[in-house]
Amino acid sequence: MTATLVTGIGELVTFDPAHRGPLGLVQDAALLAVDGRVAWTGPGTSAPREDADEVVDVGGAAVIPGFVDSHTHLVFAGDRATEFEARMAGRPYTAGGIRSTVAATRAATDDELRRRLARFVAELYVQGTTTFEVKSGYGLTVADEQRLLTLAGEVTDETTFLGAHVVPPEFADDQEAYVDLVTGPMLDACAPHARWIDVFCETGAFTVEQSRRILSAGAARGLGVRVHAAQLGPGEGVALAVELDAASVDHCTYLSDDDVERLAASRTAATLLPGVEFSTRHPYPSGRRLRDAGATVAIASDCNPGSSFTSSMPFCIALAVREMGLTPAEALEAATLGGAAALRRDDVGHLRPGARAHLAVLAAPTYVHLAYRPGVPLVARTLRAAR
Repeated sequence: MTATLVTGIGELVTFDPAHRGPLGLVQDAALLAVDGRVAWTGPGTSAPREDADEVVDVGGAAVIPGFVDSHTHLVFAGDRATEFEARMAGRPYTAGGIRSTVAATRAATDDELRRRLARFVAELYVQGTTTFEVKSGYGLTVADEQRLLTLAGEVTDETTFLGAHVVPPEFADDQEAYVDLVTGPMLDACAPHARWIDVFCETGAFTVEQSRRILSAGAARGLGVRVHAAQLGPGEGVALAVELDAASVDHCTYLSDDDVERLAASRTAATLLPGVEFSTRHPYPSGRRLRDAGATVAIASDCNPGSSFTSSMPFCIALAVREMGLTPAEALEAATLGGAAALRRDDVGHLRPGARAHLAVLAAPTYVHLAYRPGVPLVARTLRAAR
């Protein structure tokens, strides 16, 4: 048994109702982790120092739960900076740019993809993200989707089969044949390497009927359901996600009143991706509207080369506060507890006893600085399992 005591915490966010307010705040705090799990939190003056094998003093810094980034696309090759530059000059975003990344990814070796993936994971950790999901979706052949999921599985248990990202060029004249491939041989090859199945239910990608068929096939193989929906315009994707008890419906840029009511009455988290609206110049969805209705709200980076090439959860928090109507406390909750809900995890995203001792130590006196000082590298130290 190994016990680590983290002391000198100026402000500790636990989300533990035993402490103050909705964030479970403790001032001048300490945290004891035993075998990588939170065993105790409270005032530093009451810290059980005699139980600790190791003491880590953070010198008055604020400490928060590690971020839970529930939506990323980290396994890919190539670059789409030219596309971004054109968008900033006025060209609208469409789903078609994905195909250029597919071509580059198919041509890359496993070692090339693995090295790039390692760099992205390092970016996540240095910015306070301790739990993250990774999707496939840039291979779109049986062999390539399987290898992308295999690589993703080397860095996270939260792997998502996204063979239904777009229809690849070779199936442009027969989309149903591609759906047959996704729900048949591709699912057979990929299901053993995935925890989740996802689909881009959107104009230019997959219809609601195709999406239902794909997601139902994945669920029948024991995969949890996730959905990309309502990014480019209103549609039936949110209703489908709720119907299938999806863990999360992601983007939620264009929601009807009925969509908001459905989400509020369901277990499905609404995952907002503020980096996308920043990069595509689409309107930001209202997190305030969802929160006030009672829906579960998550924030994720959607790190990908086309529509949101950021791995920074602090940046996404700042955008959510400035552009989506969330308070700093609500945005932090969405980036931690909300992300955990979007992955149906109860062991991360908080620092209650029994949780994984995943912490972000801030070079700041309070979590509010995550939104107050946007663009500043405020994560001084990241600890996973208190190490």
